[in-house]
Parts: sequence; C-alpha cells; structure tokens
Amino acid sequence: MVDVRMRVNGSIEKLDLEPRVSLLDALREHLGLTGTKKGCDQGACGACTVLVDGERISSCLALAVQYADRDITTIEGVEDPIQQSFVRHDGFQCGYCTSGQICSAIGMLAEHAAGAPSAVTGHLAAEQIELTPEEIRERMSGNLCRCGAYNGIVAAIQESSR
Repeated sequence: MVDVRMRVNGSIEKLDLEPRVSLLDALREHLGLTGTKKGCDQGACGACTVLVDGERISSCLALAVQYADRDITTIEGVEDPIQQSFVRHDGFQCGYCTSGQICSAIGMLAEHAAGAPSAVTGHLAAEQIELTPEEIRERMSGNLCRCGAYNGIVAAIQESSR
C-alpha cells in the first residue's frame, strides 16, 4: 500500500492505495466521486475525462499514485458556464458521457485559447484559430456519445467559446 495525497476539487484527500489503482477507481471507489464514469476502461470513450492542473486526461489510464500533489478536478468540482450551455443546447441525452464531455470541453477550450492547433486547423501558424464546428468535432473526438447528441455538444461549446 502507498500513501497518496491528492488535491481533488480543492480538498486535500489522503488515501492508502495499492500502486496499481487507477485514478478513476480512486475517485469513484475511494472518494465516492461517481460523476466521473467508467465507460470502456481503455481510454477510448472519454467518459472518465477529468482535469489535472487544468489539462484533460483519461483517468482510467492513469495510476492514482502518479497524480499525488496535483490539482484534480472532477465534474463535481466544475462550476463553469458551459454546463448551462449544455442544458440550453441539449448537449446530452442519457447523460452518461456528459461529465467527461464537459471536463474535456473545458480542457479543450483552454488548449484552443493557448493557440494549440488541431488536425483540421487550416494554417498551423495562424494567430487566431476559429472554433468552427469542424474544429470542435476534431478537438472533442476522444469523447464518444452513444446517444448521438453531438450537434448539441458542438453548439454548447461554440456558444461557450464566444
């Protein structure tokens, strides 16, 4: 067992974990933060996306011990206008992927603001990259929605980017 100290949603948490416990399982099973979902458990669906120091990661692929003393934000700790945009634009249906979609969107918008291009960016040296629906879809491609609420998700993100 390993003592792991984590800052989760602004609170310091001390856990006694086996070194092989994923960050996802530490959050869900040891801290009771069940908003982050376990979808594929292979990093392919994005349902487990959380923010670590403001960057989006798949928590199912991360060992909890790797994230000791880092700032971890789960959907329970998110207070962002994008949440209301998701509601206004029907950016969810069953809701299973929504927490990962929202955390990913927050991280993606920060990446965009920092000038990071995507695979569909027209000019990599462009000073300003417009967040078109095509850009948003590419940047959010790591998050799957089995209900197909993509149009609402894109509209919510586009509204939040203005």
